[in-house]
Amino acid sequence: MNPIIEVLLELLKITVPALIVFFTVYVLMKQYQEGLRAERSHETLQKQRKTTLPLRLTAYERLSLFCERISIPAMVMRVKTPNMQAAAMRLALMMAVQQEFEHNITQQVYVSDQLWQIIKLSKDDILNMINLVGDSVDPQASADELVNALFAALEERESIPLNTALAAIKKEATLLLA
Repeated sequence: MNPIIEVLLELLKITVPALIVFFTVYVLMKQYQEGLRAERSHETLQKQRKTTLPLRLTAYERLSLFCERISIPAMVMRVKTPNMQAAAMRLALMMAVQQEFEHNITQQVYVSDQLWQIIKLSKDDILNMINLVGDSVDPQASADELVNALFAALEERESIPLNTALAAIKKEATLLLA
C-alpha cells in the first residue's frame, strides 16, 4: 500500500475518535453550563421574590387603606367640623381625596397597571360624585346638607367603584400569594 495512504489512514484512526470525544465533551459542557445558568437565574428570581413580595403585599395593604379612607363616610368623619358650610365641606373632601392619592401614588410601582387604573378610576369617581352632588347643593348651606345629599347619592348607586377596587386588590394579592 502507498505510504501516503497509510499515513492518512493512521491520521484518520487518531483524528476521528478525537473529534468524537471533543464534540461529546463540548455538548456535555454546554449542557452543564446551561444548567448552571438556569439554576443561577432561578436563584436570582427567588431572591427577588423574597425581596419584592413583602413590598408588594404592603402596597396592596396601603391601597386597601386608601380605598377605605377615601370612602365618603370615612372622609366625612375626618373632615367635618361644626358650623361648616357646604362649599368648605366640598373643598375639604376633595382635598382629602387628593392628599390620600398623592400619599399613595408610589404604590403603583408594585401593582399591575390594570389594578392601578382601577384605583385611579375609583378616585376620579369619588371626586366626580363630590362635584356633582356639590353642584346641586347651595354653597352657603350647612355641611350637613351636602353630607346628606352625598349619602343619598351613594344609596342610589347600583355599584360603587371603590368596592370594585377593593375586590381587585384582594384578587391580585391572592394571585401573588398563590
